[in-house]
Amino acid sequence: MSLTNQNSIGSFTRKSTFFWASVGATVGLANLWQFPYLASMHGGGYFVLLYLACLLIITLPLMITEAVFGRYSRQGIVPTMNALVKTAGVRRFWRLAGPLSILAAFLVLSFTAVFGSIALAYVFLGARDVFEGATVDSASAVFSDLVSNPDNYRIFMAWHGAFLLLVLLVSARGVVQGVERSVRMIVPLALVLMTVLFFMSASHGRLDTGIRHILELRPDQLGMDSVQGAFFHAFYTLGLGMGVWTVFGAYSTSHTRLKRSILAVVLIDTLVSIGAGLMVFSIAGDGSGLDGERGFSLLFVSLPAHLAALPYSQVMIAAVFLAVVLIVWASAISLLEPVVGWLMEWSGASRVVAVALVGLAVWLVGVASLLSFNAWADVRPGGASPFRWIELVAGGLVIPAVGVLVSAFAGWCLSRRFGGLLLGHTPKLFRKVWYWVLRLVLPFVIAWIGLQYTVFSVTSLCHGQNTAGWCGNDQAAEAPMSKASPEAPAGDEAEEVVEPTKAGLSTHVREGDSLENAPKEGNILYDSV
Repeated sequence: MSLTNQNSIGSFTRKSTFFWASVGATVGLANLWQFPYLASMHGGGYFVLLYLACLLIITLPLMITEAVFGRYSRQGIVPTMNALVKTAGVRRFWRLAGPLSILAAFLVLSFTAVFGSIALAYVFLGARDVFEGATVDSASAVFSDLVSNPDNYRIFMAWHGAFLLLVLLVSARGVVQGVERSVRMIVPLALVLMTVLFFMSASHGRLDTGIRHILELRPDQLGMDSVQGAFFHAFYTLGLGMGVWTVFGAYSTSHTRLKRSILAVVLIDTLVSIGAGLMVFSIAGDGSGLDGERGFSLLFVSLPAHLAALPYSQVMIAAVFLAVVLIVWASAISLLEPVVGWLMEWSGASRVVAVALVGLAVWLVGVASLLSFNAWADVRPGGASPFRWIELVAGGLVIPAVGVLVSAFAGWCLSRRFGGLLLGHTPKLFRKVWYWVLRLVLPFVIAWIGLQYTVFSVTSLCHGQNTAGWCGNDQAAEAPMSKASPEAPAGDEAEEVVEPTKAGLSTHVREGDSLENAPKEGNILYDSV
């Protein structure tokens, strides 16, 4: 039963497609470059358990809510919220969740394509054996030359255009011929490739090191920092607040078991994170070379340098970054769908026209992020680069606002009977837990997460050499960074936000390379994709 089946934006033909599409939306770069760091620094196996608790108790109810909204309406997030608000007979204010979701998906997609372009370039760099005998210093030079060299920004833009074209071509072919067929190939291939790489790293590296860093129980490392890290990772890494779950719920077949599929997706996402952590630290030998590493420095500098020491390094590096490309590709496809679906519903445009218009807009905003690392490095309105402002608005304001609106609306504005109708056949206990978590827990937890993210991000603009205009001299001189902060640097040093060596950008690189403007951990939206 649904609110309306008019103006449907499409539908999957197989019930398992919802699962594969959802895995593609949730498994992202954060599984590879953030989770291993968090687990190694916050108790190993205890952090894994803490993260699972945050997923099941906090994140899962919101994922299910967004998905059942879409399945019930068979439309995107904007018309879905409009119809539900009208049905509930509440103020139009709640409709804001729809357009804010589209804005969040658009902004995150704009820099997701930038990250994907780096991974795509690295597939070819690895295949050409550019990293043969590489050290951290030489790998830093390769990364800097691609990303932050002002003389090479056109090459960077070419990779960016190529990756975005891959995403647009899939969406332009339609829901069935494009999205459904692609995710059913891309996501399983990525998982198989990661499994093969895991066994290769375990056989040629030291699996015991990976187990010690990721799964060993270390209660002495647990604290409020660990709880905060688990909450942030659980909220920002599963595609929430961007209309993705609503549009996939709308695409799902009537036979798809949404709640079971979503639970399976959460477990798969956690297994991928654990597997990635084990693989990364197994490759590193004793693991000391990767302690405190995350983000760009882990994935694009330290990892290629350690892979270069293994047998068949040329194949291994190319395969690793091919898996990364597949993961980011699936994530980008997922982020594009809510925006394209909204434009089709709002304007009546064909899918091809909608994809072309959205693609052009995403490319333009993505170029602003891309140039922030090189040619526009000195363009810092308000003390931050365009990229920094884009991710701050998306991660600190828009995504948390959508989470608060959706959870509060479902918990306070919809009747319990109507909520039960949305959920379908579920145990009575599950319905009660879902209802009270949405009502009393999620709005406050998500608001706290968004506030923490925003405060830290704005405060970080007062640290380092390029500070915001509103910062006083005392603020600029201090840099009290916490490891638990959503974007805190890997180390505890107080002189700089991120030292070049801490960001994986060694100071011992080719003369003329620009390292200051290369992307650092403090410039990345927490979930990334």
